Amino acid sequence: MLSEDKYFQDLTEAKLWQRYCGFLDLSIDEFMDIQEELLMDQIERVSDSLLGKKIMNNRKPKSVEEFRRIVPLTTYDDYEPYLSERQEDALTIKPHSWCHSSGKGGRFKWFPSSREYIDKAVKCSLACLILASCNHKGEVNVSPGFRALVVAPPPPYASGSIFQAVTERISFHHMPHPQDTENLGMRDSLRLGFQEALKEGVDAIFSLASILVKMGEELSGQARTVKLSPAMLHPAILSRLVKAWLRARREKRPILPKDLWSTKAIMTSGLDTAIYKDDIAHYWGNQPYEFYACAESFYIAAQTWNRKWMVFFPDLLFLEFIPQGAHAEPDNEASTVLLDELEEGKSYEVVITHLYGLPLLRYRMKDIIKVVALKDVETGINLPHIVFQRRVGETIDLAGLTQLDEKTIWQAIANTEIQYTDWIAHKEYEGSQTYLHLYLELKGKQGDKDSVRIAAMVDEQLKLIDTDYKDIDAYLKLLPVRVTLLSPSTFQKYTDEKVREGAELAHLKPTHINPPQPVIERILQLSEAGREKH
Repeated sequence: MLSEDKYFQDLTEAKLWQRYCGFLDLSIDEFMDIQEELLMDQIERVSDSLLGKKIMNNRKPKSVEEFRRIVPLTTYDDYEPYLSERQEDALTIKPHSWCHSSGKGGRFKWFPSSREYIDKAVKCSLACLILASCNHKGEVNVSPGFRALVVAPPPPYASGSIFQAVTERISFHHMPHPQDTENLGMRDSLRLGFQEALKEGVDAIFSLASILVKMGEELSGQARTVKLSPAMLHPAILSRLVKAWLRARREKRPILPKDLWSTKAIMTSGLDTAIYKDDIAHYWGNQPYEFYACAESFYIAAQTWNRKWMVFFPDLLFLEFIPQGAHAEPDNEASTVLLDELEEGKSYEVVITHLYGLPLLRYRMKDIIKVVALKDVETGINLPHIVFQRRVGETIDLAGLTQLDEKTIWQAIANTEIQYTDWIAHKEYEGSQTYLHLYLELKGKQGDKDSVRIAAMVDEQLKLIDTDYKDIDAYLKLLPVRVTLLSPSTFQKYTDEKVREGAELAHLKPTHINPPQPVIERILQLSEAGREKH
């Protein structure tokens, strides 16, 4: 029996809820007491390590206030080369494992984890699973043996690493099993996972939101022309397909994934979750559950059972926040506030300090969150509720009047109801005037859609979403949005090209906001080549 299995066997439903989701009952004062106690323990642990001495300048703070006063804000550069070269002698503890970020510019960021820390992170994973599968406080609708379709890169990517840790602590059916996909690409791994899911059924799905939508589209299309291969002739698969066909025929529509599987939980993270949540519900039958995760710490915050906003975990990290706005400072002298000092409606950059002897101290995440409420009357949770907004620097500034981030532009495109494959956006100039240049690949034949009309539609939606953008055309004296339509399959060709070059998973697609000029030029070349063939 694995370590977490025994709790599901021995504890009542109420005690299981308390073990995994009891943090939601904390008052703000109780939350801060936990934070302070764990930070002081962390200082005690790391103060004699090589990295601890380097970051704290050979000092040992005696209080939270002194820690925030004398320890500078840090970035990954402050931990070079110790972490990138995995120099374990610089750390307080010998890591149980190492994982890395998705990476940018071909450079991974490596982070160690201790067994104690991983145990805490697995509890967060199970808290998310319980919350994602319930509708009311106190419900626990999952147990060991649950069947999970997992769409994530393998270890040492952080997402693969946490799933590996979960498999070592609670019994569940991981589809596809990592051992079966060691030599397979993402597409073949997905195919294997779906084959297993058709046979075994699915309780939970873990994936990026955009991938879930794409999978839903593809599965719906494939279901119309499904061919029964020998592997499909298993009685469980045939039964599932027949039931799905009958339901779809009764409702006079194509077969959708929700006809094949009745899932308890759909868990996802990323900016696109809010944008694609209705599409996910359409294809998969459930609203997605969102959590805020990263390579540095695995988890930071997660939604509650009503799936509205996210709440921070109290015992995985010590949390600070840099207020955003006119007085925010970009360097390591920027002032921070604590969780009990957050203000409703304001945005903050997240700063984390590792606990349990791990090395990051006052580390700038470069993530911007917005506090949408200091408590939620509906759930009775008396802690700040947040949404993830964007990464620092990932905005398009138009004439200093507005800053458009990825989520805003993405939402504006989605609100036009134009069917598209993908997009990138870049800040460009006409003389001294700036504008947003959107490179957009449409889906299928949409002959009535031209670039000028689409630009006007996106502009209209931006005015509805972003109050600072509303009057910008009066200042710029030109349409702030320009659109270039790309030929079909342009983004797929770009991805295929990157796969052939051996690029890492995180670099197969261009970034949405301000990709480098060579990337834009290559996208345009591929688009033009596609037009010439047609």
